[in-house]
Amino acid sequence: MAAMPPGAPLDDVVDFYDRHPISAPQILDALRRQGKVGARLDLDDLGELDHDHYGGRAAVEALVRRAAIRPGVRVLDVCAGLAGPARFLAARFGVRVLALDLNAGRCAGGARLNRLTGLDALVHPLRADAQVLPLRAGVFSAVISQEGLLHVPHKGRVLTECARVLEPGGRIAFTDWIATPRLADNERARLSSWMAAVSLQSIAGYAALLARAGFGGIDAEDVSAQWIGILRRRFAMYQELREDTVARLGETRYDEYRQLYAFFVGLVEQGKLGGARFSAAAARGAA
Repeated sequence: MAAMPPGAPLDDVVDFYDRHPISAPQILDALRRQGKVGARLDLDDLGELDHDHYGGRAAVEALVRRAAIRPGVRVLDVCAGLAGPARFLAARFGVRVLALDLNAGRCAGGARLNRLTGLDALVHPLRADAQVLPLRAGVFSAVISQEGLLHVPHKGRVLTECARVLEPGGRIAFTDWIATPRLADNERARLSSWMAAVSLQSIAGYAALLARAGFGGIDAEDVSAQWIGILRRRFAMYQELREDTVARLGETRYDEYRQLYAFFVGLVEQGKLGGARFSAAAARGAA
């Protein structure tokens, strides 16, 4: 692919999520139709709407186990989006979560949902670039991320920053999309253009980057087979949100996103794109 000017990949990521079909206003509109929105929301009211990632709460619980998250610790959620997993962690385990995201609208939407669920004392949004974390070293016990790092141009920088802000022995656990050797250059280019997938890694590539960042005990699990069914259900959910999406973003954007998702599902079904879950521990002397 042609080289992009500095800042362009991140601009593309911001634009993608500015026009994403799932947003806090759309979630709240859906809940209003169900008669659930008032001055306060129960976390269960949000349900799957609060998890714009693959696998719902069970996927978050898998990361909890791999990151050894326990009550009372501090957690950093990188590329947190609307902070659904962060709210789940806060409610279930009583942990404090810093929900970091590049997109201002995602941070604002997450903050609104935090207030409505009464979790704003435990979940704090922060708008920042994950490649340069504005955080002190050694202040978190765990770092998590779900399908967000595909948007980050320099994944090695993010992982090095995560190692820096973890306490010695702290753990990272994340899921992300991975490319297989079957993914063609023109398909990579289309993913980058349409959904700001600016750099897709392989499982081996991620393992190497984790080791280079100073992590040990690296574990990688291919979850591609699990995600195919989830993808199909998610595609159906987006189609059910057609009315809201068209009202907010227009018919053209809705059709564009529907075509993108059909293309995306096809790549996974053909074994060109998949998913993986990773976990590792920061070196004892990293901080």
